[in-house]
Order: sequence, then structure tokens, then C-alpha cells
Amino acid sequence: MDAFQPTRRSVVAGLSGAAVAAVTAGAAARPARSPNPDLGPNVLIADPSMPRAVLQQRVDAIFRSMERAHFTDARHAILFKPGRYDVDVNVGFFTQVAGLGAMPGDVVIEGHVHAEADWAKGMALVNFWRGVENLEVRPPDGADRWAVSQAAPYRRVHLGGDLALDDGGWSSGGFIADCRIDGTIRSGSQQQWFTRNSEIRGWNGANWNMMFMGVDGAPAASFPEPPYTTISAVPVIRDKPFLHIDATGEWKVFVPALRRTARGVSWGDRKPQGSSIPLSRFFIGRPDMPARQINAALALGRNLLLTPGIYHLDTPLRIDRADTVVLGLGLATLLAEGSSKAIVVADVPGVTIAGLMIDAGPMLSPVLVEIGPRGTMRDHRANPTLLSDLFFRVGGASIGNAETCLEINSHHVIGDHLWIWRADHGDRARGRVHVGWDESVGNQGLVVNGDDVTMCALFVEHFRRYNTLWNGERGRTWFYQNELPYDPPSQSAYMAGTTRGWAAYKVADGVDDHEAVALGIYANFTADPGIVVESAIEAPRKPGIRFSSVTTISLGGGKGTIAHLVNEAGAAARPGAIRQTLVTYPPHP
Repeated sequence: MDAFQPTRRSVVAGLSGAAVAAVTAGAAARPARSPNPDLGPNVLIADPSMPRAVLQQRVDAIFRSMERAHFTDARHAILFKPGRYDVDVNVGFFTQVAGLGAMPGDVVIEGHVHAEADWAKGMALVNFWRGVENLEVRPPDGADRWAVSQAAPYRRVHLGGDLALDDGGWSSGGFIADCRIDGTIRSGSQQQWFTRNSEIRGWNGANWNMMFMGVDGAPAASFPEPPYTTISAVPVIRDKPFLHIDATGEWKVFVPALRRTARGVSWGDRKPQGSSIPLSRFFIGRPDMPARQINAALALGRNLLLTPGIYHLDTPLRIDRADTVVLGLGLATLLAEGSSKAIVVADVPGVTIAGLMIDAGPMLSPVLVEIGPRGTMRDHRANPTLLSDLFFRVGGASIGNAETCLEINSHHVIGDHLWIWRADHGDRARGRVHVGWDESVGNQGLVVNGDDVTMCALFVEHFRRYNTLWNGERGRTWFYQNELPYDPPSQSAYMAGTTRGWAAYKVADGVDDHEAVALGIYANFTADPGIVVESAIEAPRKPGIRFSSVTTISLGGGKGTIAHLVNEAGAAARPGAIRQTLVTYPPHP
């Protein structure tokens, strides 16, 4: 008997006959094998037969509208069918650019696919929320640029040339995965960067924290000078699913297989492991649909493809079926309203949630995304749940409130590129700034209660208490970037009991086994530069608790002090000594 059948019946029973018909037919009424499925008005599907000037004009129009659109509600996806294109693609805010081939080389761009910071005079510090994936780029001058900061993935790209990661001013990225870069990557002003399972000819540049895992051509480990942390393979990973069109013209979603001890790209032999799901097995969501309608489709066993836009949710999307795929296009955004959660996942194996932005609403949500209920005990090591390119936002241009953004209770979950962000700035140009200490409350970014949870490229910033709290056993974090909150009004307002400040990364006292590698934690207490945080990382003093390649920075020339790196180890990052490092913890005798 299907354990989740009662849930399906109860959800569907609450709908009218017309609504059920919409679930089972309406959103996917157009056959998946038609030339183009209905992905809504915010998706441009490019075809090689399109006149070059027409395609360039449409691509440019999207960029002009999104170049400075830091806090817009607009969302866009540009999808290229297999073929060759002579086009220049400048990628602005909230824009996803992706090829629709089974292999990156099935879509070839004879031009640039790039992110610039011209709008900010070369400063890419806030070039967030965009992405490129699954295509081959052949720039005519042999070089391209991806000048970005957080939440801007560069995935499954074959670049025929060099790649610059900055535009002259400061930048704070970043993420590359499953890519082949024929030239040299130049990190320039990037403060930190994470690269995994890729092939590169070389890497030039370093500032604070650069990590490479499973990368052919990576520089040798040399932390802290230069601050390179290099590991030969990724112990366990599964890459993000992607849309593609097969040889018969059918639209599908490819779900990559789980990889263990993974090195290099997943597609190097042109035989990537995984399975394809016909798009006909997906419910195609639109922003105007209520959560109730989407949930009915999920309860009937459909996967979910969310087209670009803002989804206002008065109740969470509920995922009860094993192996469900939820895939967003164009940074589709789920806005939790009325104290609701945005997504709730049962304790089932193999779920994928990818390519989404999660926004906190004005009323306090206890949790925005919950993976498994508390107290779960099932073993999912053979088929882990994947969270990929999942980005959270609390506050900014609108008031947002959440106690915790992401709570992971299930075991064996994999996170691959998460940015969990309590906003430190808003939209000043339009007078929409909602980032106050008591105005947009985010208390915890990530709470991990499950065992054997792995995080690759974890970015968590500005939360009022523990940015990351890890209660589960055998947790692994490969690369961590954190800024502590800018806005505590005083030391007395920023105390963890009798301890000065809240650690950016907290491993609970009862944990026996935990490892985290390449952590960068920064203080920028602009409201009160005299604030002190006792330790960037707090963890039990046990043999199974290990940290390596740890960096602390007092930003702004010394706005705030981080007294220690891990527990009592390491010197203070403070005015006059703004950068400190710790190679290993516990320190080697």
C-alpha cells in the first residue's frame, strides 16, 4: 500500500472537479513532444533558425531590463535549443541562461555569455541571482567574464578560452561546477571561490579563501599563503537536473546519478550517468497558481517545473513522494505569506529541489524550508535528497521575517550551492530598504538535525543568532562563507547568554563527529564597530571534531573583532590585524 495515498486523496478531495481537471490536464495540456511546451511569457526559447538580429534584439532587451534590477520581481530564463548561435548574451539579475542539449556541446554560442559590473563601475559585490548552465561558449577573442558574487552558479559549461571572475572592483563569489575551461581562470578581486568537479588549464589569483574539489588542473594546496585548499575528489555529490530535448524532439529533465569519490566533469566521456524524465510527467507551475493547485499535482505523483515569477504561498508546497523533482526556471521565487513555510518534505529518499529562490514574507515564519520532520530515523544513504542552487532571502526591499530559513531533519541530505541571506541592504534608489535589526528578523540561517548531511559551497550571512547550527552526526561542510550581521545595535544586544556574540558556525555540544574545510568568516559591525564575537566557530573539543583552512576578517579596516577562530584557538581579527588564519583544528602538536 502506498504510504502517502491518504495525503493524495485528501489534497485532491479539497479541489473542485474543474481544479482537478486543471491539475491532471491543464498545465501540461500541450504535449511535451510539441515544438515548445508552454513555459510562460518569461521564458525565451531560442531556435537556431531564428534570425540573428531578432535573437540578439530579444536577448539585449532582457538584459537592459535586468542589468540594474537588483530587487525586481521580474524573472527570466533564456533557453537555447540544440544548435549553433552567433549571439552575445550579457546576463543580468534574475536571469538564467541554459542550453537544452543532452551535452554542453549540443548548444554552441559563438560569442560571449558573460556577467559584467559596468552598472556599478566595476564593483561586482552585489552581482547576485543569475546563472549559466549546460552549453559551450566560444568567445571570438578567447576570453569571457563572469564577474559575480553569491547565488550566481556557472554549471556544466565548456568554455573555449580564459575566464575572468571580476570586473576591476571587489567581488564576493562564487561557484563553478562540472565545467571544462580550456583556458586559465583569473580570480582577480574575488574574496573567495569554490570550484568542484571541473577541468581547468590553470588558475591565477587568490585573496582569502579558494577551494577546489575534484578539479583537474587545480593549484596545489597551500593554505594560507596563497589560500588554496585542494582536495582530490568529492566524497559524494549529485549534480543539478536540467531540461533537455532528446534526438526525437521530446522535452525531458535529466536527473544525474549519484557520484562517489567524484573527480572531473560528469560528462567527459559523453556518457553522463543518470535518467531522463519526460516533461509530460511534470506539472508546469505558473506564478498565478495557488499553492493548493500545485500541491494537488504533487499529491498525484507529478514532478514540478516552476516557470519564472513570484509564487505567493499561503500554505507550503508539500512533497511526500520519493524521487520527486522540483526544478525552477529563471530563479522562480516562492514567497511565504501569513507565517507559512514555503516547502515541507516528508522523510522520503531521492527528492531534488533545485533552482529556486525562497523569500520570507512580512509575518514571521518558523521555518521556510523543512526537509523531513523532526525525529526522523530513516537511512537514505543509497538515494540522498539533493538541494541545489537554493537561495534564501530575508528582508531587503521588502520586510521579511523567519526564525529559521532551512531546517534539515532527514539523514544523508546533500546541499550543493546554497546562499542563505538575511539582507544587509535594500533598494535605496526606490526607497525600499527593510533591513533593520528588529524590522527584518532572521534568527538562524541553517539548522541541521539529520545525520550524514553534506554541504558543498555553503554561504550563510547576517543572521542574528547562529548562522549555522549543526546538531547531527558526521556532518561535512566543504567550503563555508559567512558575514556576521552588520546591524547589532550594541554588544548587550548581541550576546549568546554570557558569551560575547554568536558564532557563525556552531556544532552542538553532543556531536562526536564533524568536519568542515575552507571556512571564511567576516565581521563588519557597522552599527557598533566595538562589538566582539568570542569565536567564529564553536564546537566540542573531541577527537572527531575537525576544522581546517579557517579564515577570519575584520572588514572595513576593522569594524568589529572576532577574538578567536575555533573555540579558544587563533588570534583576534581586529583593527590593526584584520586577517587571521588557522590551518587545522585541533592544531597539530
